[in-house]
Amino acid sequence: MSILTQHFETVYNTAPFSKIKNEDYIPAFDLAISNTRAEIDAIANATAPATFENTIEALAFSGMPLDRLSSIFFNLHSAETNDQLEQIAQDVAPKLSELGNDITLNFKLFKRIKEVYDQKEKLELTSEQITLLEKNYKDFVRNGALLAEDKKDQLRAIDSELSLLKLKYGEHVLADTNTYELHITAEGDLAGLPDGVKEAAAGLAKSKEKSGWIFTLDYPSYVPFVTYADNRELRQTISIAAGKKGFQQNENNNEEIVLKISKLRYQRAQLLGYETHAHFVLEERMAQNPAKVSEFLSDLLIKAKPAAKEEFHELTAFAKETDGIDKLQKWDGAYYAEKLKQKKFQLDDEQLKPYFKLENVLHGAFEIAGRLFGLHFNEVQHIDKYHASVQTFEVKNEQGDFVAIFYADFFPRKGKRNGAWMTSFKPQYKRADQNERPHVSIVCNFTPATETKPSLLSFNEVTTLFHEFGHALHGMLADTVYPTLSGTSVFWDFVELPSQVMENWCYEQEALTLFAKHYETGEPIPMEMVEKIRESASFLEGMATLRQLSFGMLDMGWHGQDPTAINNLKQFEKNQFESTQLYPDVADNAMSTSFSHIFDGGYSSGYYSYKWAEVLDADAFDYFKQNGIFNKEIATKFKDTVLSKGGTVHPMSLYKQFRGQEPTVEALLKRAGLLK
Repeated sequence: MSILTQHFETVYNTAPFSKIKNEDYIPAFDLAISNTRAEIDAIANATAPATFENTIEALAFSGMPLDRLSSIFFNLHSAETNDQLEQIAQDVAPKLSELGNDITLNFKLFKRIKEVYDQKEKLELTSEQITLLEKNYKDFVRNGALLAEDKKDQLRAIDSELSLLKLKYGEHVLADTNTYELHITAEGDLAGLPDGVKEAAAGLAKSKEKSGWIFTLDYPSYVPFVTYADNRELRQTISIAAGKKGFQQNENNNEEIVLKISKLRYQRAQLLGYETHAHFVLEERMAQNPAKVSEFLSDLLIKAKPAAKEEFHELTAFAKETDGIDKLQKWDGAYYAEKLKQKKFQLDDEQLKPYFKLENVLHGAFEIAGRLFGLHFNEVQHIDKYHASVQTFEVKNEQGDFVAIFYADFFPRKGKRNGAWMTSFKPQYKRADQNERPHVSIVCNFTPATETKPSLLSFNEVTTLFHEFGHALHGMLADTVYPTLSGTSVFWDFVELPSQVMENWCYEQEALTLFAKHYETGEPIPMEMVEKIRESASFLEGMATLRQLSFGMLDMGWHGQDPTAINNLKQFEKNQFESTQLYPDVADNAMSTSFSHIFDGGYSSGYYSYKWAEVLDADAFDYFKQNGIFNKEIATKFKDTVLSKGGTVHPMSLYKQFRGQEPTVEALLKRAGLLK
């Protein structure tokens, strides 16, 4: 079966993963790129006068087989990769970068777009069509359409180099993650670890034909180890290993790559007439410019720092009193935070886990989506999967109409990168009186089932599932005409609102009773535990806020100023972290060399958006709380204004339509316990 198509002969036109061979990709990409070029040339060289339909709309629907192929390939490259796919990615990335440049730097095409743009006041366009037209015009200008030919050549060279550097960066992080093993043979070294964690580590060792227990840098292995292991030396060993990803003297070192990426991004911004990369990026964000981001981060820092210092002092005193620790180190943080949390709230993740069986949590998310947005999820077995552990669901609305295909991929494995994300294999759009429905996926790395226990989630994993499911709802409920404006195709500092707002239901008794049931007895979670979850929600929130702010400031440090004089990555980081630092620095560790969000993902100059979206989500959920967390009228309003509209309207306008006002920071500060 050819993978060069928008339409497969499959149920719901789903991707035929089992029929795709690695050797199919390169010829398919080459042909799809060639066909896309032909489509673009036909639009650019048309002799008829430029109209919205023959230029802007034609461009919006061009290259769709290539987009479909790219989504399949790059999603697998993240979730189910191998050496062959890594090599194909290296071959394909520069070709896609070159095509992107050839389109945005095509002067004939831009001229026709400008012709339509210049007469937009006279055209009878819908608001979505106006948005598309303005976005197209701006995208071309922002990507060099007005540059002289020699400058365009410079831009092409920069973009080609950046696409390869980002790929290498990600591969180096994955390689360092996969290479590391903490192999324990003495049972005494497991003291403090929960049985499920020990069992998973023993299973991993057995699968590698080794005795004892193996812990890795994959989150379901790493996080419980640094949280529960009593052996401080081993916590230090694995913690330093995690902080050394991309920062070791081996073939995976990312220091030079980070310096190159930041400098190339700066050069690119300068070439396009922007002061810095952050100025370029933020022009298309709610925040608008680096000054506003810096002001936002600084304002939160002023409010959070006193609380963070107080919390750190309390944690330090607790560690000294408990174990005589004089100086709290990074590998002590999670361990003593968990112990202090247990002491304060008589609550720990191991007590909670039996109530959060993965299947129950997932169906709880489905039930909540049903109550809010009228969605029904039905697991089906007749849809092709890229891995046996992936689950597939058919999503319908209350009228029984097909809404989306939903894929869920929950467990770590060798060819899968760390973390959690939402993605799509096919976008939503409307064409020829047909509303094409999306195929959406969430990918996580949760604690897998063992021989004696099902997959039981930590509370953090529960909120992660709800977070990614919120992104998925944004994709599934999309209802726009053009694929480029559909679903999560919104300003980057708005995209986290649907995901972060969904996390709020995890703390509500009315929602928890739907899915938090003991996996053995079926007993609902005791109400006193629910109260403790809520009470502990803002535990050490000042420190957590400071940590997030430090990441946002590091991002702006790399991208909001001229980085050409930076030659020592470690020293630069130390300077950036000065105002947010609580723990002593670890000389062997660096953040930037594995900060995939900003160097390999799409968050460069945008990491602040997590906090920005928290302001939006706290304000939005406060609206629900005032009127009932399952209030159908407000949920419908949220669906109709935020979830279905994609990028067709400016996000602040959408938010105000939903909320009736601009968001305020008070709801977030109140929720975080930072308002005195």
